[in-house]
Amino acid sequence: MSGISLNSAYSQFSSSGLPQAIGIMMLSKAKESAELQGAQMVQMMQQSVQPHLGGNLDIRV
Repeated sequence: MSGISLNSAYSQFSSSGLPQAIGIMMLSKAKESAELQGAQMVQMMQQSVQPHLGGNLDIRV
């Protein structure tokens, strides 16, 4: 059996800067993903614009 208890190992892990560094990296990845999705949406919306549509209205009764 090892000389370090689970509680002691967790205490050492949580007191190190590792949990905070992991959280920052995860937030960074989420931010990058959101930026990429936003850029893709803008590009999609720009490609879908058809300025000639809606300029004329033909009504017959």
